Amino acid sequence: MTAMQNITPGYFRAGLSVGLMLAVLTCAGGAARAGMTDGVRKVVLPNGLTILVLENHKAPVANFNVIYRVGSRNEQMGKTGLSHLLEHLMFRGTKKLKPEEFSNLIQENGGEDNAFTEQDLTDYFEIINRDHLDVPITLEADRMANFDPKGFESEKSVVIEERRMRTEDNPQDALAEVTQAQAYLAHPYHWPVIGWMHDVQGLTLADALNYHRIYYSPQNALIVAVGDFKADDVIRQITESFSGIANGPKPPPVTAVEPPQEGEREVMLRHAANLPAIAEAYHVPAHESPDCFALELASVMLSGGKSSRLYKKLVIEKRMVVDVDTSYDLLSFDPTLFWITAQMRPNIKAADVVRVLDDEIAQLAARPVDQHELQKAKNQELAGFVFGQDSIFREAMMLGQYELIGGYKQLDQFIPSIDKVTPADVQRAVAKYLVTSNRTLGTLVPTGLLPHPAGGPGGGMVRHAPINPEMPL
Repeated sequence: MTAMQNITPGYFRAGLSVGLMLAVLTCAGGAARAGMTDGVRKVVLPNGLTILVLENHKAPVANFNVIYRVGSRNEQMGKTGLSHLLEHLMFRGTKKLKPEEFSNLIQENGGEDNAFTEQDLTDYFEIINRDHLDVPITLEADRMANFDPKGFESEKSVVIEERRMRTEDNPQDALAEVTQAQAYLAHPYHWPVIGWMHDVQGLTLADALNYHRIYYSPQNALIVAVGDFKADDVIRQITESFSGIANGPKPPPVTAVEPPQEGEREVMLRHAANLPAIAEAYHVPAHESPDCFALELASVMLSGGKSSRLYKKLVIEKRMVVDVDTSYDLLSFDPTLFWITAQMRPNIKAADVVRVLDDEIAQLAARPVDQHELQKAKNQELAGFVFGQDSIFREAMMLGQYELIGGYKQLDQFIPSIDKVTPADVQRAVAKYLVTSNRTLGTLVPTGLLPHPAGGPGGGMVRHAPINPEMPL
């Protein structure tokens, strides 16, 4: 499931239609009102900066996001990890501010800030009292226009240590990294967001300054503000702060295309670990394909909670794995991967788990799913979508992600598109994409116990700093 829709199942009774639930929720509190984007104001400044503003008066706070259309996808071989390193350096000062002064000023005004880098984008955000929204607006404009980091080598050392914690000391992330590298041969999704260790070690301040000049300009940025404010006032403040910032060179397009995979690939990783694990990666389309919604629901049916197919079969009935999960990012810029990962119990062979996985997928491909099971998955998607709007950060992220892939108004089509999926659609998508010839299989072979617990957040997203658990994300 995508992070946007991930939520604990059980909020809704299976069998209640998505359309009826949407109407019930609208009458109950308006959280799922038809046309979430109706209140969005969009402005494009003469320098190319796009602004989305949405009033949300549920709490006296505001969220401010500056999203740059740059991630590991935009890097070159030999310079991987540059997007993430630059994210760190954005907190190391400008021509006006000392290192970390940005975050200190946000905290002094009662707010929190952070940033994260993904394959397709980098997001800098602040959540703050509505009366102090002018502070992050001014500060973000400053570091877009006056980037001047201090302590480059020390910050690079922090990133190198982060890579050690996330990958070298995290066997499952290390397995995902080598599996993805084997799955992508031509496309820049081949390398990890944090970059290859040797590349990161070789990055220079000149690399960072040039990268900022190309990618961190108004024409390559999207601002999304959601909160308890007047939209006209916020648009005026943003315009005053950002309209005078000049653009650098136009960023070059990403033209690489991954060729079709014509046979199963396998990779084995020997790594210090407590338990063996497997990672299966299937090439699948992203948002541009009508099959994406069927694949999203297939992901939910396979691993969306303790009553899902894989959890019941592998964790409860056969007791072969300690956990199993699927993930699929339908908002990816380019064709992506459908992941199935599992960590085995002691003395369980990877091949035996793969056979069970193959059997469960074959059943999905062989016959249409039961309407009750499909409706349950749709209900889970609706629950995640609706309750995700309780967070102004998630509202901003949903608007921003959809704007980047083709227009924020597409967000209103998510639930109708999910509702239209039929059992035959799921069967066809699974039979087309989740096949052995389209799969890369990674196997983790433990070489001994980890000397200490793995560190760092899991998954492909790389953050500037750990997120405060109290932060309303």
